[in-house]
Amino acid sequence: MVKFEHFSKSYVKGIKAVDDLSLEIEDGDLFAFVGLNGAGKSTTIKSLVGILPFEEGKIYVDGTDIKDNIVAVKRKMAYVPDNPEVYAFMKGIDYIKFILSIYGEQYNEKEVEDFAKELGIYNALGDLVSSYSHGMKQKIVLLAAFAHHPKYLILDEPFVGLDPKATHILKEKMKSYVSQGNTIFFSTHVLEVAEKLCNKVAIIKQGKLVASGNMEDVVADSSLEDVFLEIFNEKEATIANE
Repeated sequence: MVKFEHFSKSYVKGIKAVDDLSLEIEDGDLFAFVGLNGAGKSTTIKSLVGILPFEEGKIYVDGTDIKDNIVAVKRKMAYVPDNPEVYAFMKGIDYIKFILSIYGEQYNEKEVEDFAKELGIYNALGDLVSSYSHGMKQKIVLLAAFAHHPKYLILDEPFVGLDPKATHILKEKMKSYVSQGNTIFFSTHVLEVAEKLCNKVAIIKQGKLVASGNMEDVVADSSLEDVFLEIFNEKEATIANE
């Protein structure tokens, strides 16, 4: 389980990017984290994976306070940022093997190549990352993330830059992954995908959690898009996504 207890993070003193967030992501959850740009999604995720320090509250992973043993926690997680940063001087396949070596995992050639073929990047694995488009970089980072079989997969806008086929493949991969007892926590602006894909959702507005729980309970007789627009109001949400 991942647990946030009264978590807050400020970039400027007195102004909280995330304010008193308490949230639980249980094992086996496929959990969507949604909100407008600047709502605090990436800040929350970067704090969870140990990139950002924070001032208030606690974050636990399997009962371990991440401030007490962040290395042990990171061994259980994989993180894919919204803007994939990949070493440009490496070949795609070498980047995957490098990530696996960090986690002490063996390279499973068939598993990696099968997923690469599904994503449509197999023929480019031997190319330098410097030649990759944004979408190809996203695919190589996703390949590396799944390859070491983390218990917790943390994704920040994972569908950005992916073509329709790769998006479909990733959705199926995510569903299969959690069916094996793993957990995925991801931010997204694609509300329709989140509603169909996830069993749970949390909505954050201006740093504060405004709704969370089972998808069917949050959505009720409406849709996630309608709930989202009602929380933010239609004009505000439309401007934010232009």
